[in-house]
Order: sequence, then structure tokens, then C-alpha cells
Amino acid sequence: MAQDKARFILTSKQPSLHLSEQAPLIFRNLEQPEESSFTVMVDPEQKFQELVGIGGALTDASAETFAKLPSDKQEELLTAYYDAEKGLGYTLGRTHIHSCDFSSQMYTYCADGDRELKTFSIEPDRRYRLPFIKRVLEKNPRLTLFVSPWSPPAWMKNNHDMLHGGKLLPEFRSSWAQYYVRFIQAYQDEGVPIWGLTVQNEPMAAQTWESCIYTAEEERDFVRDFLGPALFKAGMKDLKLMVWDHNRGLAYQRGATVLSDPEAARYVWGTAFHWYVGDMFETLSRLHDAFPDKAIFFSEGCNYPFNWSTFEDWKWGENYGHSMIHDFNHWSTGWTDWNVLLDEQGGPNHVQNFCFAPVHADTRKGTLHYQNSYYYIGHFSKFVRPGARRLACTSTQTDLEATAFENTDGSKVAVMMNRTEKAQAAQLWVHGKVARLQLPAHSIATVIF
Repeated sequence: MAQDKARFILTSKQPSLHLSEQAPLIFRNLEQPEESSFTVMVDPEQKFQELVGIGGALTDASAETFAKLPSDKQEELLTAYYDAEKGLGYTLGRTHIHSCDFSSQMYTYCADGDRELKTFSIEPDRRYRLPFIKRVLEKNPRLTLFVSPWSPPAWMKNNHDMLHGGKLLPEFRSSWAQYYVRFIQAYQDEGVPIWGLTVQNEPMAAQTWESCIYTAEEERDFVRDFLGPALFKAGMKDLKLMVWDHNRGLAYQRGATVLSDPEAARYVWGTAFHWYVGDMFETLSRLHDAFPDKAIFFSEGCNYPFNWSTFEDWKWGENYGHSMIHDFNHWSTGWTDWNVLLDEQGGPNHVQNFCFAPVHADTRKGTLHYQNSYYYIGHFSKFVRPGARRLACTSTQTDLEATAFENTDGSKVAVMMNRTEKAQAAQLWVHGKVARLQLPAHSIATVIF
């Protein structure tokens, strides 16, 4: 090993230990770790997927809440998320095509019945969302931004409603495909580059908010016959198109249905997924094994329902640590939190679907409040940078969860988490050398070596 010392960053329930730099660790010789030890083992010679980035969603709710903050708190939030030294160094973002549940009201970009999109305008986004995204881009001009629709306009659907599921009517598939193109072009004309696109947010959930149902075959056919060709014709061949964009459990079946069709697969970069129903991490690995040239990408997750009385519960951060470790270990190339900022109610939200975010604003007082999830995400986003490659990483104990990466500058990063009720004497073992560290109960640590 080139270096004998390693940086050690720790977060635990102790308030002073939130992304706190500890004394450097010293690597010493150890030929063979014990099976009964609390040990993470990293093999830097074995490299896997490349990381696109880590970040969160820039929604109407986040933007409207941001606009209500005093200027010093706005700057604090932008630094907290997008400054790589003073904050979490977010490099990835998501936003929505017209309204979603985290909008104050429903809206679309064109008049009812305008199948040629002559009235198309992103004017509703100019009040809050576009100014917010542009402020983020000032902080990080290299932000990787992808977009998702929650529902076509009501007049394009068989239930004539943006809410409660329903399906896209076949006669409007071409118009709807052009709607994506027009949105992407409009944002790029505003100086907001779009890196990627998902076909439909949660296409198997008939929600009380904006939603639309596709079977796997319907999504495949829409991509193959309408959306893919429309994007290519518009010069958007490099746009990263993702299917599914829903929970892990069906990720294999949904991804495989599209990717098994060569004509559909040629337009698709990968399969996006959420975390809301169970772990099922193995479905991601099965999908990668079957289609190793296609990406797997975490596009949304959050804690809910919002309640100030549970704001400090430590489980909220551990949910993030658990998911991020195992999603990366099962081939995810990026990780996207849901709203980056919400208000004192967990909104605004036009259907009262109030949730947690890593940072909440009390817009009545002009204050910001950081949940422990903020620090857990930071153990990854601050130290594992775009272009990093995942490394082979294993643990001797189920209760010691870990992943590891190598950054483009050659630095190696191991993230390990102890969710147990007691402190553990842990070890990081790399090629015959070991660094020993203490992991408090309910803690997460990052080691850079």
C-alpha cells in the first residue's frame, strides 16, 4: 500500500460527531483477518461500475421553499449541498416534466387538445423552479440533471385525469413523445443542460397524485416506436434514457422486457429504480448479469410520512446508509435522493403527501434544519466522486455493512456502517495491512486511503 495513514470521518448520535474528522488511522501488517472479527476487506485490483454521481431532486416544492428563505439561508443551503469542500458536493439532480405531487398545484405546458403542441410553454417553471436550478448550476456548473414525467396531460389519458393512474391513449403517443423533446429543448435553451430522462415515474402506481400506468410491454413499445425515435430525430442520441423508474422488486422483469427487444434496447441507457417496497437488492444484480452493457440507476427515495416529533429519529439516516451501500454493491451507477429541501409541513404538496427531506426550512422563521440523513448521504457524496469505480468489498459480519470505491485521483474510499446497539472494534483490511477503528453504536464511517 502506498500510504500507511488514512483519513477517518465519523457520524454517530453524538451531536459533535456529524461528518467529523477523527485522528488518522494507521495501517499495520496483518496477513490474515480472523473470521470472527468485525472486518471490512477491500481488493483495489477488482474494479466494477463507474459512478455517475450522487444528489437529489430539484422539485417545485424545493424551489418554492428556497424562494421563501432569506438570502443568507439560501446561500447556506446551496453551499451545504453543492460545495464540495464546505458541503456534500452533490453532482446529480432530478426534476419533473410539468407538475408532480411536490408542486403546489397541477399544471401542464400546453392547452387542452393541442396535439401539435403549438401552445407549449414552460412559463410555469419560471416563477420558482428554473431560478432555483440556475442558482444550483452557479454553484456547480457540472451538475448532471435528469428529468421524469409523472403524468401526461389529462386529455391524453383514458381516465381524463392527471391523477389516479390511467393510461396514455394510443392516439396521443406521438404527441406525448414530442412533449419530452420540447421540454428538454426548452430547458437547454434556458442554459439548463439535460443529461438523462426516465420514461415514466412509477408506472405501476395509480396514485392520488399525478400518475400513469404502463405494463412492461406498453413501456417497451412506447420507447421503441415513439419516444426513442423522437429523441434521435431531435439530435438527442446521447441523452441517457431509462426505463422502469419504480421499486426494486420488479426491476428485473421490467428492465428485461424492454432490453430483450433489440429495437427498443438501442434507445435505452439503463433501468432506474426506487426503494419504497422492500430491499430485493439481488434483482439489480440479476439484471446486470443478464444485460451487463446497460446501467442500473437509483432515481428516487425518501423517508415518510413527515412529522416533527420523529424528525430526530436515527433510523432516517440509517435507511439512507443501508440503501446506498447495497445499491452500489448491486451495480447502481448513481444515487438520487428525492426533494433536497421541504418546508415545515414536509411540502408544499397539492395532495398532502408530506415527506421528509435531508434539510427542512421553517419558512415562518427563516431557519434551516438538518436531518441525520443529510450526514449519512455526505459520507458518500463528499468522498466518492463522479468517475469513481466500485471496488471489491466484503465484510466478515452481517451487521457491518460496507462498500468501497477508487476515485479518479487514485484515492480509495471505504464506507462502513454499524447499525447495532453497541460499539464495535472494527478493522479495514487491504492486501495484508489493517487499520483499526472504533465504530460507535448506530454510526457510519468513511475511510480514505
